[in-house]
Amino acid sequence: MTSIGQSTDRFSSMPWRDPEDDTLRLECGVFGVFGVRDASAIAALGLHALQHRGQEACGIAAFDGQRFHTERHMGHVGDAFTGADLVQRLPGHMAIGHTRYSTAGGSFIRNVQPMFADLETGGLALAHNGNLTNFLTLRERLVQEGAIFQSTSDSEVILHLIARSRKARIVDRFIDALGQIEGGYALVAITNKKMIGIRDPLGIRPLVLGDLDGKPVLASETCALDMIGARFVRDVEHGEMVVISDTGVKSLRPFAAPAARPCVFEYVYFARPDSVVNGRSVYEVRKRMGRRLAMETGVEADVVVPVPDSGVPAAIGYAAESGLPFDLGIIRNHYVGRTFIQPTQGVRELGVRMKHSPNRAVLEGKRVILIDDSIVRGTTSLKIVRMVREAGAKEVHLRSASPPIKWPDFYGIDMPEREQLLAATKSLEEMAKFLEVDSLGFLSVEGLYEALDCAPRDPAAPQFTDHYFTGDYPTRLTDREIAEGRNDQAEKQLSLLVSA
Repeated sequence: MTSIGQSTDRFSSMPWRDPEDDTLRLECGVFGVFGVRDASAIAALGLHALQHRGQEACGIAAFDGQRFHTERHMGHVGDAFTGADLVQRLPGHMAIGHTRYSTAGGSFIRNVQPMFADLETGGLALAHNGNLTNFLTLRERLVQEGAIFQSTSDSEVILHLIARSRKARIVDRFIDALGQIEGGYALVAITNKKMIGIRDPLGIRPLVLGDLDGKPVLASETCALDMIGARFVRDVEHGEMVVISDTGVKSLRPFAAPAARPCVFEYVYFARPDSVVNGRSVYEVRKRMGRRLAMETGVEADVVVPVPDSGVPAAIGYAAESGLPFDLGIIRNHYVGRTFIQPTQGVRELGVRMKHSPNRAVLEGKRVILIDDSIVRGTTSLKIVRMVREAGAKEVHLRSASPPIKWPDFYGIDMPEREQLLAATKSLEEMAKFLEVDSLGFLSVEGLYEALDCAPRDPAAPQFTDHYFTGDYPTRLTDREIAEGRNDQAEKQLSLLVSA
């Protein structure tokens, strides 16, 4: 879910952020539950499990049969949705929820979801995960036609398209709106009578259907089902709309969907390791990635050390395949917030130690193979390598459990522009020199597909969304194409209102 705000390039993949921040972030997680008592409490639990998909804001909308009730907050779910009065504040038998990561310039309460609108057909609350690649094109058209926007989120575009549809039924209005949008998305919504779940035609963003004591649940990941004690039923299929009402779950396929191309980065980094995404255990896939990485980039060493936490499963696989011992040479501090002020360069250099501390007993005098899930700009990797060397490591061999990231994303991942991606601008030797390592290795694209336990990559029809490694984007990039046609790279200010 894109927030445009203060962007240096209105058609960049995501707005500006601190160049010292080298962490990939997914935009958000969605959750919905229908026909249960105290639905908002169930939604809050589900959002706890999806906190990793968005850590800056969260919201819940519930319907009690007569009125909609919404709360939206900056901050974590555990801070926002606690207390015995939660179900009094948000009463109802159905509810949807959202966890959000917003980019610089967009971290405002008015951009937090779920978003609500009063339509002639009744109320509608909507939560959205992903990114529309024709967002600005649609927004400009709607503004020219007189639409008034209250946020800088592409999710609001969807609400406007639904509101302007001339179809009689709300489901048909959704279909009308979806026919105009492009990109990767998963939506959950509630109306006066229904809960609706939608997954984009390529299945780029994930969405699953669960069952809680006979009542339907929708969630971005299966870990949210586990949190509330629900049973996994199935993935919502690519291009599918599920319409949930008192009569049950109805499946619609309103558009001719091509072969699915789910986002491969769910397995590399974003999904929780205990989730099952598109039928594959994320944990097992990551271990196989580590095994394959050892086969492709093996080197003589003494110990395999993960960069916690995301590098742990791959490091386990690497150690098992190589026969080297696995050990925790870096300890992660799980109690560091994201509001630490770094006023000077000297303090910024120490920032990595707030999250990661070297375990000297493991590292000193050792030839260390350092396993990370991916390398983006390389700024964080360099700090970690230096930290490991300062702890006494004799050699440092850095390994990435994903292929080199060479291309930006436009489907909901906060990723730098191409010129800021280390692998897009340097050779393997130049990267190794920049990162100050004795050797550097990446998993191959072929190895990644093998770890996913599928056929070799088909260049004519790739089985996954993998453009970060290949440059093969699965959809049109309409906004970017228009910008390039205009040679328009100037800053476009979308909002004059700054919220406290």
